[in-house]
Amino acid sequence: MIKAILFDLDGTLRHSLPTGGEFFADYAIQQGLQATREDRRRATRWEHFYWANSAELKADKLAYPDDRVFWNIYARRQLMALGASNEAALTLATQVTTYMAQAYKPQSVVPEDARRLLPVLRDRGYLLGVISNRDQPFVDEMDALGIAAFFQLALAGGEVRMWKPEPHLFVHACQRLKIAPTEAIYVGDNYFADVVGARRAGLRPILYDPRGIFPDAGCTTITSFDDLPDTLVREGLHPSQ
Repeated sequence: MIKAILFDLDGTLRHSLPTGGEFFADYAIQQGLQATREDRRRATRWEHFYWANSAELKADKLAYPDDRVFWNIYARRQLMALGASNEAALTLATQVTTYMAQAYKPQSVVPEDARRLLPVLRDRGYLLGVISNRDQPFVDEMDALGIAAFFQLALAGGEVRMWKPEPHLFVHACQRLKIAPTEAIYVGDNYFADVVGARRAGLRPILYDPRGIFPDAGCTTITSFDDLPDTLVREGLHPSQ
């Protein structure tokens, strides 16, 4: 029996429109980079991998403490993930980095299907929580988005110096809710951070993948939050009171 459903925040409950990756790729293509739809999907998978507290991210943060240098290196990596040659990535990286800093002003939104879902889960009796790889607490932002009242827990990795996919972060969240990891589901959009981390910790992962980024995830996958209530019933994941 399941007592709690925990969610990722960014890319799951809260979306940036457009996403940084989409905005980045659109501009790079405008500057002459040839990239197919599959190139863009591959680059998005790389982006998810990199930001899932990867070894590459840790090494880059140590090697490039200056933000401008870090983001220039990141742009080179992202361009190469899109299919650019090393030479082309070197040529375009600074230009793309400058453009992103000046022009990328995304809208922060909660999808309407997520707004429909949260009261349904609350009324069914699930405990609800959010675990994010952010460095700082984010309850005020959730409140501004109009969703904070639904949740019994909002945990930023930086608060406890642990980041997904480290299993201890998930276990810590479950301890805060006074449940066992096997009594929780974790819903997130990043396979490398959310599915891998939840599994390692003993939670049941559900991948939220509306763009089809991870077609071979090997776990329960939903493309809309409207699908989650029926998925829970179909798989016998009923709330334990």
